[in-house]
Amino acid sequence: MMPKGVWLPIITPFKGDKIDLASYKRLIDHYIDTGISGIIPLGTTGEAPVLSDFEFEEMIEYTMLYVNGRLPVYVGIGGNYTAQVIKKVKIAEYYDIQGILSVCPYYNKPSQDGIYAHFKSIAESTDLDIIIYNIPYRTGVNINNDTVHRLAEIQNIVGIKDACGDIKNTLNLLMNPPKDFSILTGEDILFYTTLTLGGHGGIMASAHLKTELFVDVYNKVKSHQPDSALESWKKLYEFIPLLFMEPNPAPIKYCLSNLGLIDSPELRLPLTQISDSLKEKLNCFFPEKPAVTNKDIIRSVMSA
Repeated sequence: MMPKGVWLPIITPFKGDKIDLASYKRLIDHYIDTGISGIIPLGTTGEAPVLSDFEFEEMIEYTMLYVNGRLPVYVGIGGNYTAQVIKKVKIAEYYDIQGILSVCPYYNKPSQDGIYAHFKSIAESTDLDIIIYNIPYRTGVNINNDTVHRLAEIQNIVGIKDACGDIKNTLNLLMNPPKDFSILTGEDILFYTTLTLGGHGGIMASAHLKTELFVDVYNKVKSHQPDSALESWKKLYEFIPLLFMEPNPAPIKYCLSNLGLIDSPELRLPLTQISDSLKEKLNCFFPEKPAVTNKDIIRSVMSA
């Protein structure tokens, strides 16, 4: 089944250096009702590199528990040691997830044949659907479009999260897409462009905020209302770059904390809190939600 629509690479909330499961459940319950098409824990936005093996499995378990079949769940499982990735896939299979998002091997910079063999080995090890993830400015190597076409011929490789950073490369893929293969943007600022050129949606960290507007843009484009979709997109276009001025997901966590969706904007090193100057800019779009005081509670009770 081709993944389409707005997919959320959900953050991992922390509190006291532990996963904040209460905030995580609050997030999932909130996003379920926004019209998103699926949830992806344990991506870069979910700070997967700083989670222990126990926390990796804990996040999958609680995601499936809290989602409870209401949306598809793909899990971020990637790496530069193919056999280790396959071991993690086998662990994830136990929890009846629908698929995985798997990044191109990083740091060791394999050839295109090596990239193909890596993903082919993963695909042959599982019946899960696989979205490959191309983000060369993190991994050091681009998945060429020819390689994408070869991988798309493998039955359970169903799509790509495209964050190649090269608009020409992206346009060439959109103009010559593999058959029955989903092209999802990972460049949030290219969401509208991707959709209008035939793309199938996006896996976007910025969709944590004003989520319904992202969904609205998708629905309107797919309903052949590009002008109306553009008006919705203009409401998103201005703040998206702010969320990536400093390392993701720090700006997003700051905003979610301001909005009361998570208890703390806490991150794990080497990530740190955002600068005061960025806070000021984000506060224009996502002001801090006033804390509820005892007086507020008494006033609410008295007026009921």
